[in-house]
Amino acid sequence: MDLARIDLNLLVHLDALLREENVTRAANHLGITQPAMSNGLKRLRALLNDPILVRTSDGMAPTELAIGLKPAVREILSRVEQVVQPDRDFDLDSRRVFRIMASDYAESTLIPAVLGHVRKQAPNVTLDVLTPSDVSFVDVEQGRVDMAINRFDSLPQSFHQKTLWEDTFSCLLSPDNPLVNHFDLDAYLKANHIWVSKTGFGVGVGVNPEDVQRLGWVDEALDRIGGKRNISVFTRHYQVAMLLAQQHDLVATLPSRAAQLNRHDAKFVVKDPPFAIPAFELKMAWSPLLHHNAGHQWLRHLIVEAAESL
Repeated sequence: MDLARIDLNLLVHLDALLREENVTRAANHLGITQPAMSNGLKRLRALLNDPILVRTSDGMAPTELAIGLKPAVREILSRVEQVVQPDRDFDLDSRRVFRIMASDYAESTLIPAVLGHVRKQAPNVTLDVLTPSDVSFVDVEQGRVDMAINRFDSLPQSFHQKTLWEDTFSCLLSPDNPLVNHFDLDAYLKANHIWVSKTGFGVGVGVNPEDVQRLGWVDEALDRIGGKRNISVFTRHYQVAMLLAQQHDLVATLPSRAAQLNRHDAKFVVKDPPFAIPAFELKMAWSPLLHHNAGHQWLRHLIVEAAESL
């Protein structure tokens, strides 16, 4: 390949096309005309000897070569940005709005500490905390959302990620629950339970109580020893699960850091589960497009700092 035929604009065009998978949207993203973007695609096809995007019944789709190039192009452009715009210290007087997707679990346990650090270090900064249903991987990938904090089964290969902590599980129940003084496996299986979970991205769907594999960590661990919960209510909000656990006959099995928020509340008793549940990791993930941004670097350091303080 003749490297003299490659210019940075072509890589910028390629990056936009691979993100948007649509010529018009890619042109709008870069603030250029649709014909100019079409010409860029034509040049890329000639340069790479590959169609890059092909039309399908669902719209334009990237070729196998394009899919393979996507993370590398992102990394190249990110490094170029770092070179031509060297990182500067983040202005702590900034009025920047940082958009953070956080699960209800992370919002309950981590975000208060993050906000405390933000207000102490950069009081004019605003946090816009979004739920997993508000955003998609594409929103994070394209930098429209600064950070995603959640328990992830999988993440796009191009994402940067860091584990914030590892957590176990605890059971939350009312002191009036008749099982509270004899909380063994038999009592757990006889109890009525509150199911709570919302991981990943996108709009949630209804839960099938018989589909153990989709019920999550707790029910998969119970299934491995031949047990099954009697689930009375499904919720996607940990605060709601905690409120419902005040009822005398319900048990909520929650991540320990969430359950321990109520350890000094007389309306609750915190118990260890009477069976082994594997621990999980809370992670933060972000786009390579923001990796070298000074403000984003400050935010990442602050989040890690807040997590360690807990």
